[in-house]
This record gives sequence, C-alpha cells and structure tokens, in this order.
Amino acid sequence: MKLKEIERTAAQAWSPANNHPIYLATGTSAQQLDASFSTNATLEIFEVDFRDPSLDLKQKGTLPASNRFHKLIWGNFGNGSPESSGVIIGGGDNGVLTMYSVHRILASKSEPVIGQTEKHSGPVRALDFNPFQSNLLASGANDSEIFIWDLNNFSVPMTPGAKSQPHEDISVVSWNRQVQHILSSAHPSGKAVVWDLRKNEPIIKVSDHSNRMHCSGMAWHPEVATQLVLSSEDDRLPVIQIWDLRFATSPLSQLEGHTRGVLSVSWCQADPELLLSSAKDNRILCWNPNMGEVVYELPIRSQWCFDVQWCPRNPSVFSAATFDGWINIYSVMGGNLEAQQKTQADKISSSFNNLDPFGTGQILPPLQVPEQVAQTTLIPPLKKPPKWIRRPVGVSFAFGGKLITFGLTKAPGQQMQQTYPHQVFISQVTTETEFLLRSRELQMALQSGNLLDYCQGKIQTAKLPFDENLWNFLKVNLEQESRSKLLKLLGYSKEDLQKKITSCLSNGIPDKQPLPEANETNAAQPDQLLINSSDAVAAVSSSAFFDNLIPQNISTLEIPVTEDTDGLISQALLLGNFESAVELCMQAERFADAIILAIAGGENLLRETQKHYFAKQKTKLSVLLSSIVQQKWQDIVCTCNLQSWKEALAILLTYSKHEDYTQLCDMLGARLESEGDAGLSNDACLCYISSGNVERLVECWVKNHETSSPLALQDLIEKVMVLNRSIEMLQGTAGPAPGPVLAERITQYASLLASQGCLAAAMDYLPRSSKELLIEQLRDRLFHAQGANVGDQQPPPFPYTRVNVGVIKHTSPAAKGGSAPEGAASKTGPRHPEKPNYQSSFAPSAPSQPSVPSLFTPQPVPAMSMTPHHVTPPQASTGPQTGVYSRGSPYPQYNLGLVPAAISGQGLLYLQRTSQLSERLGSSETSSSSNCCCMSTDIKHI
Repeated sequence: MKLKEIERTAAQAWSPANNHPIYLATGTSAQQLDASFSTNATLEIFEVDFRDPSLDLKQKGTLPASNRFHKLIWGNFGNGSPESSGVIIGGGDNGVLTMYSVHRILASKSEPVIGQTEKHSGPVRALDFNPFQSNLLASGANDSEIFIWDLNNFSVPMTPGAKSQPHEDISVVSWNRQVQHILSSAHPSGKAVVWDLRKNEPIIKVSDHSNRMHCSGMAWHPEVATQLVLSSEDDRLPVIQIWDLRFATSPLSQLEGHTRGVLSVSWCQADPELLLSSAKDNRILCWNPNMGEVVYELPIRSQWCFDVQWCPRNPSVFSAATFDGWINIYSVMGGNLEAQQKTQADKISSSFNNLDPFGTGQILPPLQVPEQVAQTTLIPPLKKPPKWIRRPVGVSFAFGGKLITFGLTKAPGQQMQQTYPHQVFISQVTTETEFLLRSRELQMALQSGNLLDYCQGKIQTAKLPFDENLWNFLKVNLEQESRSKLLKLLGYSKEDLQKKITSCLSNGIPDKQPLPEANETNAAQPDQLLINSSDAVAAVSSSAFFDNLIPQNISTLEIPVTEDTDGLISQALLLGNFESAVELCMQAERFADAIILAIAGGENLLRETQKHYFAKQKTKLSVLLSSIVQQKWQDIVCTCNLQSWKEALAILLTYSKHEDYTQLCDMLGARLESEGDAGLSNDACLCYISSGNVERLVECWVKNHETSSPLALQDLIEKVMVLNRSIEMLQGTAGPAPGPVLAERITQYASLLASQGCLAAAMDYLPRSSKELLIEQLRDRLFHAQGANVGDQQPPPFPYTRVNVGVIKHTSPAAKGGSAPEGAASKTGPRHPEKPNYQSSFAPSAPSQPSVPSLFTPQPVPAMSMTPHHVTPPQASTGPQTGVYSRGSPYPQYNLGLVPAAISGQGLLYLQRTSQLSERLGSSETSSSSNCCCMSTDIKHI
C-alpha cells in the first residue's frame, strides 16, 4: 500500500537505521529530463512522518548541486557527534564524487560540501558503504575503475586490485554483509567479480554462460556470506540468479517472474526471505528466495521503476523511483486505499476553508470523489509474516510437565535450496524436587502398608508441638485399642491414675464429715450394708453364706415406729413403700440412704432418685457425675468449657458407644472451630482425626492453613491419605467418597504431580469412587495423556456431555409422521465401561515400583526436525473422507528424542493449539466427515 509520494525525477537514498526521524534524500537524476528540459540539479532531504495520514513528504533541507546524480548513498560517517546526521555521497558525471554534510543541509548553515573528487574517468554509477567501517566507501565507474575511499582522507583512494579485463563499466559495487574485507562488483556483461582487500586481487569471478545476462543489480545475502544475487535487464532473460560462491560454476537457482528485464533489486536486511525487484514490465515483486515464490506484488504501474530500496529503520517500508518522475513509498503489510482516497478528498475540500464564493449564504459541501468501480481498495499483505514480527523462538508448557521449545538453528554456509531446519525440543521440567521426594515417600508407604513407621518418622521430624501431636493421633488410629491410646495422648492413663489413687489412700483422705464411731450401738456394720446388695442376694442360695452368718456380739434389732423421720421411714419400709421412704430420705438430705433404698426399689426408682439428687447437688463434680451417670454425652460436648476439650474427648473415648462416637467428636470439633480461637480451631483437627471424618479435617485445615504452595499441599495430603487408610483398615472397606473441598485439594495435588511428569502417580491418587466433576475430568485427561503406558486398563467414564454434531438429514413432510429424523441428537451411553472392583477410594494402587520419576535437571532433547514444505490442500472427493482424528490409537504417541517428524515450521502453533482437542477427539467416533475436513487444515496456513 502506498504511504507517501513525491514528484521528483531523482536518485534516492534512505537515512541509516540509527537515524531518527526517518529521512529520504533525493538528487536530480542524470540522463533524465522533465518537461521543462531544465539541466539544474538539486539535493533535497525530506522527513518521512508516518503519523501524518497525507501522502506528502515534509521538505527539511535543500541544496543546489553542480552535477546531476547517477547514484546517491547515505552513510553513518561522523555520527559520533550529537549534531551529526551522517554524510551523503553523490556520484555524478565526469567522475565527480561529492560528499555532503547532512547536518549542514538540514540546518542551512555553512558550506554543506565537505569533500569532492574527480578521480574517476567517467560517470560514477556504483556506490556502497562498508557495513563494518563507516569511513570506507567503494565506488565504481567506467573502464572497470573501482576505488576504495577513506572518508578521513578523501583525496587519495586505493584500488582493490588490477582492473578486470576487458575494461567495461561498473554497474554495481557491494560490500559483503558478513565479511568486512570482501567486495564485489558487477558489470553489464553479466560478470561479477569478488575482491579480497587483504590480498588486493580478485578471488573469484562468476558469469552466466548464456551470454544473455546483462547485469543491472547485485546484492549480498544478509546472513549467508557466500551467497549473492544478480539481476538481468535483458528482455530475453528477465531473471534473478542466486549464486553460491562454493559452487560458482552455475547459478544455485533462478527467480523467474518478470516478463521483461529486471532493473533493480534490494535485499531486506531484516529478513533474508524478502527480496525486492522491479522490471520493465512495470511490476514490483517481493520474492522469497528460499522458496522461489512471489510473496507480495504491487499493482501494475504505467512506467518503469528503475530503483527500489528497503527502508533501513522501518523494514516493512520501501521506496520506488519511476521514470514518470515520482518517488513512492509503500508498505508490504497491506492496507486499504479507500481510507487514503477519503483523506485526499478531505484535504482538497478543506483547502477551500468552507468559503462562500458564490454568495449563496451556504458553505460548500464536501468534495465528492467519483467512485472507481473497477479499483481494488484492499491490498493484501505479505503471504507470510516477516521475520521481524515472527517469533524466532517459542516456548510452551504442555500437560504433564512437558516443555515444548522451538527455534531456528543457523547453519553457516548452508545451501539456499535447503531451508533452515526448525527444531522442536520436548523436555521434562522438574521444579519441585522436595515435593517429589516427599510424594515418593508417601506413595511407597501407602504401597507397602508400613504407615506406622511413616508416622513415626513424621513425629520425629516434626518442628512444632502441634504437628507432633497430630501425627501421634494419626498413628494411634492405625493401631489396635486406639481408644485407650488416644486417652494416653490426652494425658489420661489407667495405670498412672491407679498409682495416684493408691498413694492417696495410703496417706489418708480427710473427709468433710466425721465417720461414725465403732462402739455406737446404732452404727451399721459393713456386713449389714451388704444384705440388700446384689452380691448378697445372689449368694442366698449358697449354704456357705448361712454358715458364715453366725451371730456374734450383734446388738438387739430395734425398729422405730415413732412419728419422726426415722419412724416414718421404718413404717414405709415395713409396708414395702420404697418410694415414700426414698422421698423422706431425700427431704432429710440423707442421700446415701436414699440411693441404697432406691437400688432396692428398682431401676425406675433409682433413676428418679438420681435425678432428684443431681437437681439438689450443684457442684462441679456433680455436673460431671450427672452426665456420666445419666449418659448425657451430648450435654458434655455442648456445655463443656472449650479449654477442657481434652477432658470432654476423654469422656467420649471412655463411655460413648462406637456408633455415637463419630458424631459426638464431630460436634466437639465444630464447637472448637466456631467458638474457639485460632489455637482451638487447630485442635478441632484432632477431633476430626479421632472421628475419622476426612472431609471435615480438610475443611478445618484449609481454613487455618495455607495450601497454595506445593509443600503445604503435600502436608495436607499426607494427613488425608494416612487417615483414610486407617479408616479402611478399621472398616474393612473403602471410605466414603470425598466431598467438594477434598475433591478440589486432591485434584490440585494430582495436577501438581502431573505437572512434574508423574502422570501415573497422579492417576493413582484420584479416588475412583468419586463422582466430582473435577476429579472425573482430570482422571480422563491423565488416562489419555499416558498413551500406551496405561496398558490394558479400562478408560474412565467420559466426563463430558456428549453432543451429536453430525449433519441432520432433512426428510420430506410425508416421512416426518412415520419416524424421527435420522440425524436427530440422541443421548448416548458412556464411551467405555467403568473399571469394576476398586479396592480403595483414595490410596494409590501398588505397582512394582513407585511411578514418581527420578529427579533431574531439565535438558532439551530434540524430538523432531521440522522442515518447511508445501502441503497440498485437501482435494474434493466423492468417497468417504477420513479425518486426522479417526479411530485407532486414541491419542498421538510422543516418542521423545527418537523419531523425527517432518512438519512445517509454521505448523508448530497448530500442534500446540490442537493438542488438548486431540485428547478429547482421539478415542471417540468422528461425528461427521465435514468436521474431519475442517480438522485437516493445511498446516502452512496456521
């Protein structure tokens, strides 16, 4: 697309790449006359401002010149000073070579001409600056004259060697872009000479044997030091020849696209795959020399373009000078001419300044440009992205910790027809080494079943008392008689308590009330107190009992029948009225007598008596006695002081039934979570461990601990897996399916393992009985990501809703009443049956070796070499088509570093974008042939 234009019949030169803003220098062209037949010469400098939407260039400096120009070039010489903008060298008639100061031209100060020489014997048509030393200039003229100028001493040139024979004009000189002492020259006869300035002699000559090669242009390859191109202006051979000096007997290849002679060529320094050419057929073409194809073409113009040049600073822009007296600036990135035309129309319209020249009282309407129906307003860009916007390297993480990288491997001196290989590397990245070590230890402990030693190791390495206590709880759950051992962890041991009681009894315990004396006649003997006990009643049938009841020194039995409390109690007992007797004793606060009488009166009376007793006795001990005697465990859990949670848990461990224990522990843990501080909330985890509630343990742990880091997540999973295994050992069956919170953490953990390359281990940690969507989706992906490593395992159920995307066949109205359309969507069953007989919901299976890979530093392994090639577009066919994801192997098999795959360099993005899609489609039926055709997209267009 055209960006700028200027009406000049002139030679042109861009400012160097390091100059800003961008300038374009023009010098009146020699051997050309305009309509005025003027012979004056002018050197002008224009600023190229792409921010300005107009096509005009801003003139920044002008200078009358004494000679017209055959060649103009702008160099960096003198750019070291802040005010310098380089120099412009102009080659004119009669061997005149003039050096101008750009800064002086732009500033309109002192004399801009800083050097001039007439050493050449004819017009100077060839100029080029050395890309490595800005002070070295090569020039070529008639009679095979080539001079090398040092701009520091512009008066005395040197020659690269003896003049080539026979003597002829020099049409082009060009410095090698990789080797600073190599210079080449081209002659109209089609011969090119390569000079070595260190030897001051030509080292090689190349020429076409057809004798029809009239060389008009020459350019070195920007990156390959041994390759150059020559263009022919002969209409009989309008070609561009690519030569490699290692095979200088014939051209390496030819670019044939022009119908008449080629006038100029320019090789883009930012992308070696872009070569501009202009010819007598009025066409400007942009070639890809590697492929020999045209990647961009400007619309045909009415005049020849005798010079094309890439802009050094903006590589997507080039200029073209034509014989009709215009210099145009274009972009190879395409564009829209309609907006450009509208801008021009607005500019013309605004020049009238909305005046009212006819006195009508109305302003002029906007200028309307006639619409050109046949003109194409949209100009397409290059067929492929240029190098400066193309990623030279790329990297992407794939599922399973795979790192996919690609880059361009340079091969110096490589032949042109062999394109650079694009290599793809697949590496296994391991970043969490400590996490993998701990995961391996856990997996080995689960597989071997030696969890007691694993817990003991955790206890010994625990850094915090809470962690040590927690692992002690987990370890006890794996042992026999776990309740008594949990009591010991809470600080209550039967053996230690018995020692304390024995010690206290031996020292004597002071009582609040004095004991009755033994010589009192009313004192009750111990033997008499046992008469109504259950042991005494059971011994009545034994004759030995009666033998032992020989009255010795027994006082006389007196039964009081007075009206006081004792008499009323005696009368009630005589009549068997235990209820009244107990009531009298309770009223007189004779609680011991009441309890003894209630025992004799039956279970119901004893229960009521206990209630009355506990209602009257309000001490700390009585509340505990009340709850234990009446088995009100829920009251203990709900009313106990949270600081005494260990004592409450000890009561549950001692007295509660197994079927109630789990619920009561969960209630105690919930109170600690909701009502306690951070420390008590942590202690709630111990309650959940005691009850075996994995889901509540995870919820509590997540609430009080961070699990975002791999090691923190590993801490949680270790506790979860050990607790779940203890439940399985206790119940003999798999534990309950995980809830949403646990499922999320298990999925996160398995995904982390998969990211480190442990696909099989991650698969084992996913509970098979879970119906959580996250787990089902990850299980499906892990299964198919393993490829052939899964062996004969049954695939998991398909976790996604199936949608029939096939083409619905339309039936006639008459046929609709009889049956449903054939293509109607129908609900299908699972893709594969679920694997039966799962032994555990969490615990990994026990393979012969742990599936966690050994740790290593990621190193790139070349997996495939991708050579760009043409891919034939899919042809239409009347027969059935097979998509690239037809059935067979469910997923692509990746053989790292073994099998090279020939694939387009541009196809890598296609592979990355479709890798996950292939997992979904690999093992399922292809819905329709039309979808398969869509998947078979030509990779080179991706």
